[in-house]
Amino acid sequence: MKATGQREKRACLSVLSPQSNPSLPARPLLDVRFRTLVGEAAWSRLPRAVCQRFSKCLAPDEALIYRGQVVVTELSRWGRILAFLTRAIGSPLPLTDGTRGPALVVVTEDERLGGQSWTRIYTRTGRRPQTVRSAKCFRGPTGLEEYVGYGIGMALKVTVEDSALVFRSDHYFLTVGGRRMRLPRLLMPGEMCITHRDEGEGTFSFRLTLTRPKLGCLVHQLAYFCDP
Repeated sequence: MKATGQREKRACLSVLSPQSNPSLPARPLLDVRFRTLVGEAAWSRLPRAVCQRFSKCLAPDEALIYRGQVVVTELSRWGRILAFLTRAIGSPLPLTDGTRGPALVVVTEDERLGGQSWTRIYTRTGRRPQTVRSAKCFRGPTGLEEYVGYGIGMALKVTVEDSALVFRSDHYFLTVGGRRMRLPRLLMPGEMCITHRDEGEGTFSFRLTLTRPKLGCLVHQLAYFCDP
């Protein structure tokens, strides 16, 4: 066990050159993209477990699988309307108020997109599971954008707040024919906030809220996951 731990430590601090083909370019084992977004000072305030989760460098044929449990899903009346309307673009929001149960998150690296592909599967009692697919790309004015399909995406600001990693929407946009158009505030669904907080013993919480002025909280979801 001690030898294995030392190997893992060295892997996080070094670069691996594939022995099977020395001519291939070296692949870094430490992903510093999220660290770069928040800055060194803020990154140092995160628990070690959070830093490790967001520093894993995946090969094209690798996948991270997180298993967990949704414990809260709350949709206001306007939230249910919005969730129904977004079914046309792949259902990025929880569809059913009160949903609880097992959940699965799969993360893979997508070099073509220049980021990561995320697939979330939520079970629903008496209904088919809901699958949400999105891609996180490290580009744009905030340094991170999330695409949900059909050319629709949101620019995210990443911060560290109260020892948690927080993703907050800055604005939404539509890409058509290679042209990017920022959506006016009137057409934005609201402020999206996603909080990743370490809960100790290899577990973490995922909290999603969508709020809009005058309408309050439209969507609130809380889930707990375990490290692979």
